[in-house]
Amino acid sequence: MAFWLGLDVGTGGTRVLLIDESGRVHHACTAPHEDMRMEHPGWAEQRPENWWDAARQAIRGVLSQANATGRDVRGVGLSGQMHGLVILDEAARVIRPALIWCDQRSQRQVDWINRTAGKEMVLRSTANPVLTGFTLPKLLWVRDNEPQLVERVRRMLLPKDYIRFQLTGEYASDVSDASGTALFDVVQRRWALDLVDKLGLDRGILPRVHESSEVTGKISEAAARETGLTPGTPVVAGAGDQAASAVGNGVVMPGVVSCTLGTSGVVFAHSQQPSYDPAGRVHTFCHAVQGAWHVMGVTQGAGLSLQWLRNQFAPGVDYDALTAEAAGAPAGSQGLYWLPYLMGERTPHLDAMARGGWIGLTAKHTRADMIRSLLEGVSYSQKDCLDIIEQMGVQVESVRVSGGGARSAFWRQMLADVFGKRIVTLETQEGSAYGAALLALVGTGVYSSVPEVCKSVIREVDSISPQPEAAEVYAAGHPVYKSLYPALQAFYGKAAP
Repeated sequence: MAFWLGLDVGTGGTRVLLIDESGRVHHACTAPHEDMRMEHPGWAEQRPENWWDAARQAIRGVLSQANATGRDVRGVGLSGQMHGLVILDEAARVIRPALIWCDQRSQRQVDWINRTAGKEMVLRSTANPVLTGFTLPKLLWVRDNEPQLVERVRRMLLPKDYIRFQLTGEYASDVSDASGTALFDVVQRRWALDLVDKLGLDRGILPRVHESSEVTGKISEAAARETGLTPGTPVVAGAGDQAASAVGNGVVMPGVVSCTLGTSGVVFAHSQQPSYDPAGRVHTFCHAVQGAWHVMGVTQGAGLSLQWLRNQFAPGVDYDALTAEAAGAPAGSQGLYWLPYLMGERTPHLDAMARGGWIGLTAKHTRADMIRSLLEGVSYSQKDCLDIIEQMGVQVESVRVSGGGARSAFWRQMLADVFGKRIVTLETQEGSAYGAALLALVGTGVYSSVPEVCKSVIREVDSISPQPEAAEVYAAGHPVYKSLYPALQAFYGKAAP
């Protein structure tokens, strides 16, 4: 049987799945990653070599599940966490652990970029303000703090593109993932070389950039021995995890919006042209659809908030048990609010110094209130993202949800109540790895375009409408939630170690 393989380098693990030409998922396998290294508050690192270990394990695992060989795989698509900095030396060896998407240490470098190039040039060159989470300030942090290492840099790659290099030997990326580096001209879909030169960076470290469904290389003999794939199998450019997830959710045409609840939370909308929020609160990036763009708002600590709570206060308890406990508390959590700023925040605050916490805690509150308020706080933050996108003129009638958090019927209902929108689930909820596999279908000629494959294979199977009583509670609670960040903003800078 013919399969197409999608691979997603997540934060917690690498997921690989096999689909057929109709888009049906046959088998999937996930290999876990090592825990993030957080040596200081706001720091987050992972070893790229561990991603490759996980990728090899997951590829072999899914082939074993399918009782298949590499000859059964017609094409490979890649997806991965965005913004991570992978730097290689002349021998293509990893120089240091990757500073990943949620690392917030580079505020001084952001300030230097804005002074040196000017905020106007940054916006003109990349269509976005530069943020600590993006790749460029991470590279400059290494330059400023580890000069003995930066002198060895010969290549800069993003997480999924390091896996591409291991699979094919090619240094390449795609337009959607490159959009999150702060070095990419999103409007012209090419590297912003004027900015690269202004900042004194070496153009030679940048990979080639392709549209997401273009073939970028083929499985090498060495990678075939490591993974069980067949030499010569085409590998398409793929996409950053959010654009790939949007493909997997069919968000490839105007008016369709998605909400992905993974480690981070993302509200994502398709756009036929570059659309900007004047305040820079949402990102404008190239889409995985050729000739299209997208806007997205990001909550840094979405699923991360629930993971943190479980790890610190309920080790060994599964997520279903936690959400079941939360369901025993009333909507609004008796006036308790959670701020999900465990790794700073992007939308709408653009503040690496923001800190998380509960506000309104009393002796009357229960653990169920605390869990429910955490889910509510993340949902409020995602509504902030949705509100901005609607203010930009995007019409939203329903929201397609995916990611680990969306597996919870309780959380999906809460999103419907907080958003005041119909929440839709799809037949396949695999998200990024699925989108990567669909891009491989297009890249190998089975379908002529990304919209065509999405129209053919993606089907809605369920929807949840807002409950009037809960929606009323949240309509009153959201303005209170929004008032808390401004009230605490001055404190955050003083609280930082």
